[in-house]
Amino acid sequence: MDGRICLPPEGKDNTMKRVLIPVDGSDCSLRAVDYVIAESARQAMPAEVEAHLLNVQVALRGDIGQFISHEQIAAYQHEEGDKALREPQARLHAAAVRLVVHTEVGHVAEVIARLAEELDCDHIVMGTHGRSALADLLAGSTTIRVVHLARMPVVLVK
Repeated sequence: MDGRICLPPEGKDNTMKRVLIPVDGSDCSLRAVDYVIAESARQAMPAEVEAHLLNVQVALRGDIGQFISHEQIAAYQHEEGDKALREPQARLHAAAVRLVVHTEVGHVAEVIARLAEELDCDHIVMGTHGRSALADLLAGSTTIRVVHLARMPVVLVK
């Protein structure tokens, strides 16, 4: 199955129509973008797929505000989000996949699951770092947490 795991609900159409793709600037997240592009092409309707790219910036600890203004922190998070989203946006535009871009701040897994629900996404597609399941479990993996929290299929791309 070349590294993909799909957990679809029983009897549900697995066609991707609205998909959330969390990206962090890593090669792993770019593989998830490429997977969505390939699936939309396979469905022969890239323009009918709506990809929601999401970058989640981790909230900085409260005591950092003593040294850096709220505006500086927000500007930094915005800049880092833009960097992480740049290449995925370019790839989806080149493939003629409709997209909406989101940058949020918070606990990564919780933000991913919440936004997918709010947007009524039918799938979440995430890249994984390819560690063993035991290593992910011991590390408190964001991926494992998203799979646990999500109410829609989560496709993991290795």
